[in-house]
Amino acid sequence: MDEGMQVVAIGDEDMISGLRLAGLDRYHIIDDADAGREEVREIFSRVLKETGVGIVMLQENYAEYIEDLLSRIRKGKKMTPVVIEVPSKRGAKYQDVRGYYKAFIKGAIGFDVEI
Repeated sequence: MDEGMQVVAIGDEDMISGLRLAGLDRYHIIDDADAGREEVREIFSRVLKETGVGIVMLQENYAEYIEDLLSRIRKGKKMTPVVIEVPSKRGAKYQDVRGYYKAFIKGAIGFDVEI
């Protein structure tokens, strides 16, 4: 990834607070998931148009709001941005988180990586 590529996070205040403590400075806080459905779509669409974004960390319960956009990205030939769904404090959407990320990596780079 280019040195100029940035990581952007989209999530609730709890997720963003933890990432800010880790040094992340590009983020969007969604106050209320249900009321923020359109806000998530608008922010995600805007982030996708930015050329310097390499990774988008998306709180996984927001993924259902933008499934059509995620599908287009994952089927496309572009390498960036990589969209990573991050579990919320309410738990993971996927029961086998290790299997999910293993399949995610295989889909992204084309081969298995032993974790």
